[in-house]
Amino acid sequence: AFYAFIAYPIDLFEEGSVVNVFTSLVGNVFGFKAIRALRLEDVRFPIAYVMTCNGPPQGIQVERDIMNKYGRPLLGCTIKPKLGLSAKNYGRAVYECLRGGLDFTKDDENVNSQPFMRWRNRFDFVMEATL
Repeated sequence: AFYAFIAYPIDLFEEGSVVNVFTSLVGNVFGFKAIRALRLEDVRFPIAYVMTCNGPPQGIQVERDIMNKYGRPLLGCTIKPKLGLSAKNYGRAVYECLRGGLDFTKDDENVNSQPFMRWRNRFDFVMEATL
């Protein structure tokens, strides 16, 4: 086994966005095809970066109150395939996930408002799936 210690300049990342850090670390590095086997062992954040993170906007109790779910973990998933579904099929996938017992779904980070599935269209079908 080999170990590599890699440090990135803090200015490469958006302040307060742990998602941005992990998308860069995991999404880009693990997607590098020249590396066959890779395992992330540890991540350390400089205090200066941690201080830019305000924490969640409302907290788990508010989320539980909104969903009326208590006494167990909240369960969710990312809709797959991440690209290629029509807005209608995306809504259907959300419906099936919720009907199967999940509490929430989320978009993959690559899903935005592509020509084959515009945001507003997807939103309408997802809202229909939640009713």
